[in-house]
Amino acid sequence: MTLELLVVILAGVMVIVLAHVLSSRIGVAGPLILVAIGLAVGQLPWVSAISVAPELILVGVLPPLLYSAAVSAPAIEFRRDLSTISGLSVLLVIISSLVLGLFFYWIIPEIGFPLAVALGAILSPTDAVATSVVRKLGVPRRVVTVLEGESLLNDATALVLLRTAVVAVASGFSLLTAVGSFIWAVLAALLVGAFVGMLALRLRSWTTSATTNTAIGLTVPYLAYLPTEALGGSGLVAAVIAGVVCGQGALRWLTPEQRTSDKLNWRTIEFLLEGAIFLIMGLELYGIVEDSRAADQGLLAGLGIAALAFVILMVVRTLYVIPVLSVHSARVKRAVQGRIDASTTEPEDDDAERTSRWRNIGAARAARSPKHLGKLRADIDYFDASPLTWKHNTIIVWAGMRGAVTLAAAQTLPENTPKRDLIIFIAFVVAAGSLLLQGLTLPFLVRMLGLMRPTGDGPPRAEIREIDRELRDTALAARESRALLRADETEFSDDVFALPGSWFVTSRDTEDQPDRSEELAFELALVGVMRARLHELGRSGRHTTSALRYALDELDAYEISVKLHLGSEK
Repeated sequence: MTLELLVVILAGVMVIVLAHVLSSRIGVAGPLILVAIGLAVGQLPWVSAISVAPELILVGVLPPLLYSAAVSAPAIEFRRDLSTISGLSVLLVIISSLVLGLFFYWIIPEIGFPLAVALGAILSPTDAVATSVVRKLGVPRRVVTVLEGESLLNDATALVLLRTAVVAVASGFSLLTAVGSFIWAVLAALLVGAFVGMLALRLRSWTTSATTNTAIGLTVPYLAYLPTEALGGSGLVAAVIAGVVCGQGALRWLTPEQRTSDKLNWRTIEFLLEGAIFLIMGLELYGIVEDSRAADQGLLAGLGIAALAFVILMVVRTLYVIPVLSVHSARVKRAVQGRIDASTTEPEDDDAERTSRWRNIGAARAARSPKHLGKLRADIDYFDASPLTWKHNTIIVWAGMRGAVTLAAAQTLPENTPKRDLIIFIAFVVAAGSLLLQGLTLPFLVRMLGLMRPTGDGPPRAEIREIDRELRDTALAARESRALLRADETEFSDDVFALPGSWFVTSRDTEDQPDRSEELAFELALVGVMRARLHELGRSGRHTTSALRYALDELDAYEISVKLHLGSEK
């Protein structure tokens, strides 16, 4: 049995890799290919029905996947669109669950209203893994940010509603209990996730061993998930919070080697786990269909209910997204502009007490006003440069795909749940159908709306050049002012400051300069100055997260190279 499992795992890895290669050649997203392969393999007569324990997905796969996505999440952009993301991940999920609950209670009355709402909660959240399809289409970055933020956080809302509805089936529904459960689920996730993230950063900053650092990093999502679930909170949100904390603290607490290793490790893990989820979705079809058929639920009836549920989901999403997000950017922009005006405009009245109070407040703001106002103006520029028009809202509506969370959540229902096989079958049809239908048609919709980015998936080259220019100017100023010291706080010799430029650029012969250790240490000092400046640029809000991380990757790669040469000099 162990040998057979190993063969299956190896075959799965090879299928995931081949699907990725095929995706780049035929222009179809890899997850869609994997679902299709799983569907095809599952129908082969010599392949038995496959059933994967839902705990394997909810506990084993989703925490590291969500953690990995959160580590690389664009925190600056998330902050700016927090109200949009919160509305989609909380309010929209609640509305969709209730509307679907009414529909399911009407069409399958024997399941009861609480269970009908539970099924609505199962179908309501968009999937974080499914957004990988959107990310590769070249749509505007702000659209991807909103969709990623929604899918990272809406699982908490859906799973708390599901948990509350299942309890209500046995003991009755209580609005106060439901609200309290949701607040506690989020609060516990925030506290535990933030604590675990900060603790992991401290431990890794004290550990010099690359192997130990990697081991600690791999345990973080589970260390956040398990205690939060034990406390009755949302473990998935805790994994997200830990990822955000670790991602934002990496510049301060981790070394370039650790950041580079983390990026490669988590990218590989995300690639494999993400592919495994989609492959499993396809493979489970045969077993789900057979279970539903054995229970004599009626496959055509299930397909019809699933189709109607999908239509209701899209209608509710459209009625929420189009009017709400259409005015969101303008409303937020006005609010930010109002904060700028309040910080810079003195009240025009003769009330001496009020004027004095305003000036005291202004004095308190004065110390932070340049950076504070600069960040606010950067927010205004962000909303001006990337407004959410009806075209963008259309993509947000159609890109809200369901995925692994929907299927796994449905399978967590107790065995004695009425119509359980039918519910699981409906959840699978909605998840797989949504993924295939929306995923296959999204490229056409993006092209039709003219939102395809012509410059690829990376940050704009003009922004990269601007950041590079600022970093070089900072290094040059530090060099000219001689404000550079060694790592041990000793001064460099005058000869090093007199060098014409980087040792890589001048590339002097090693026979003429047998010992370059001081020059290399000088380069590391320059990199330290540039990294500090990059941190300031990040806090200013003037640049996108992707551009800042691109510049950080360049600095890290350069520092690692210098350290390697420095080691060879000793």
